Amino acid sequence: MPKLATGLTVKQLDVAKPMATLSDGRGLSLVVDANGNKRWVFRYTRPDGRRNWLGLGSYPDTSLLMARSVAQEARERLSNGEDPAEIKKNSKRAEKAVARGTFKAIAEEWYTHKAKSWASETARKARESLDDDLFPKLGARPIAEITSADIKPVILFVHERAPRLAVKARQYCNQIIEYAIQEGLREDGRLLSLRGALPRAPKGHYAAVTKSNDLPALIKAINTIGSLQSRAAILFCLYTALRPGVVVGARWDEFDLTAMEWHIPASRMKMGNDHITPIPSQMLPLLERQREITDDSPFIFPGVRNPKSQHMHRDSLSKILRESGLRGVTVTHGFRATLRTIAREKFRVDADVLEAQLAHAKKDEIQAAYDRTQFLEERHKLVQDWADYLDKLKAGAEVIPDNLSTSNALVYGLNGKEASTQVIPPPVNIPTESMLLKPERPSMAQAFADSQNKVKEFRMNSE
Repeated sequence: MPKLATGLTVKQLDVAKPMATLSDGRGLSLVVDANGNKRWVFRYTRPDGRRNWLGLGSYPDTSLLMARSVAQEARERLSNGEDPAEIKKNSKRAEKAVARGTFKAIAEEWYTHKAKSWASETARKARESLDDDLFPKLGARPIAEITSADIKPVILFVHERAPRLAVKARQYCNQIIEYAIQEGLREDGRLLSLRGALPRAPKGHYAAVTKSNDLPALIKAINTIGSLQSRAAILFCLYTALRPGVVVGARWDEFDLTAMEWHIPASRMKMGNDHITPIPSQMLPLLERQREITDDSPFIFPGVRNPKSQHMHRDSLSKILRESGLRGVTVTHGFRATLRTIAREKFRVDADVLEAQLAHAKKDEIQAAYDRTQFLEERHKLVQDWADYLDKLKAGAEVIPDNLSTSNALVYGLNGKEASTQVIPPPVNIPTESMLLKPERPSMAQAFADSQNKVKEFRMNSE
């Protein structure tokens, strides 16, 4: 007759060697693999007559007494005609269903489903809203039980920082709940009631400075910003008129300082197209200063908590402008309207050149398919002229717009358009040249030569 197991001891378990199998009796065994890892196994016969085994955990995490207790529970289930392995499998499935039923789990499914048809910039905004605003407060809530009263304080908190994002957050919550109902995880008809939960915002465009007389006050306010990084990011927005989300995500490998250009991949642009923007020479010292403080971060404007993996948040820029006394006057996105309006007025820039700088989509599908001009040469001049103009305002000098020059009107003109080549008559009572504080403007060749020298100096200092 085979020798019956008398029961294991803790000492036997501790000294068990690799590839050994120690039986405790009645189907319970300790199995040791080639690496010395030990685990409990319960072998049994299913109610239908088939042999099977059930893992009970590793040793010593699962003690001898605990393994015996779990094995005894399995024997009792077998005596009732139940398969312990099936019960364990069903339990895990139920746990997964509970996990899937959280707001975060369903929101992730909703995001994956929707992102397939979204532009990259739309997906990025939704991702930030989920991670930064909704998940910290709502992520663990059961999707079947979450109510409008749970969500209202969350979106109100977002509204204090960024009213437009709060509207988006409310929209995302409504869609996530609808998705949960469609998936059978929430009763039909149990939609949210968040209409009117947010303060009514005045309709209109982004707040923006669109009069040249208001620019000096704007520049003065920006120069009072204490954080050098925040000030630099805001100036990047002002100089290039790019969207703030694109600016804060700027990476070092996107800049070609030899060409004085910033090459932004399609994945970071709202319209999903690669974009090149010229950069003015005024941005070089800002880049140099950021290089000194960013260490080895890939981002020019790294985040505080995780500088190597995250950049600063775009909403922080508008928050800083509000704190600088510009609430209701302008937001960083409004700098786009500032350039579009004032540069058009002061420099007589063709609208197509401005639209190219703003990376706006073509007006119709045919134009988008066949008109892919970028007007880089014209935009190089535009961006540098714009930065120079802002510098003169900063210095408090009297600024005489370049549109008084016939040659400048021709430079900005496109294909000899009559509107662009028109000579702008000078206003009455113009001071003589000796009375003007405006310095003589260098030629384009000289301007680029000066930029190249600054690039070389910047690289030498960075090495």
